[in-house]
Amino acid sequence: MIRMPELPDIKAYVNALNDRICGGVLRGMRIANPFVLRSVDPRPADIAGLEVDSVKHQAKRVDIRLEGDVSILIHLMIAGRLHWKEPGVHLKGRNQLAALDFDNGTLVLTEAGMKRRAAIHLVRGSDARSQFDRGGLDPLSISQQAFRERLSSENHTCKRALTDQRLLAGIGNAYSDEILFAAKLSPFKQTQALEDGEWRRLYEATRTVLAHWIESLQRQAGGQFPRKVTAFRDGMSVHGRYGKPCPVCGSPIQRIVYVENEANYCARCQTGGRLLADRAMSRLLKDNWPKRLEDLEG
Repeated sequence: MIRMPELPDIKAYVNALNDRICGGVLRGMRIANPFVLRSVDPRPADIAGLEVDSVKHQAKRVDIRLEGDVSILIHLMIAGRLHWKEPGVHLKGRNQLAALDFDNGTLVLTEAGMKRRAAIHLVRGSDARSQFDRGGLDPLSISQQAFRERLSSENHTCKRALTDQRLLAGIGNAYSDEILFAAKLSPFKQTQALEDGEWRRLYEATRTVLAHWIESLQRQAGGQFPRKVTAFRDGMSVHGRYGKPCPVCGSPIQRIVYVENEANYCARCQTGGRLLADRAMSRLLKDNWPKRLEDLEG
């Protein structure tokens, strides 16, 4: 299963790129699929020869900052990935979309599948960059009060609130599952129904889970460029572990699939033993749909 890279994955890319290209000179940009380049102010030819000031991230975008306040904004979407190759590597295959050439290597953007959603924008100045900012706050730098105010500004499920890029930046399907498990909260509990203790657990779990995986991915890379950005990771508690035992209580992990996303949770740890209704399956089974974990086990 392919999933969109989230904040820990993006930070792993950013750290690896800072080590490799910060202070270096962009020798050129090669575009193999013209659809990937969505804005050209400046043009690709105009950025050749510019020095890299830094590499940052804007939510789920990688932001390569060049001299002259120019940014190369790369959004990987679901199936996009970055690869560090030898200098001047030849682009071949339909999944290789673009390359950024440096003296010490080439950054290649690929995208699996047939859909072309990954995007590169070339922009100049903070005003141009701000057009791509959806407004989400950095979950690792905000206070507990700001966190609560932002997530309760609209009444959504906890799962949706955590993944809404207008509210928080960088959290997606996988890490929201892990955060809600750590906080012992149902993914479908409404944010405006959370009590003080639940808000505290959710805030602390968000920071702890993200910090853990940022550090873990950095350690796993071991100085190499990140190569394994996958749907599931060893060590995750619930995401991608449907049917497997909960690491805390041993109950089978449950899953709800909706649209292109899913929610993975432990019924005993997060919902008091209540099984959340999967729309498709509950319609199919109707009165036979199990309501509690005991019914499922029976």
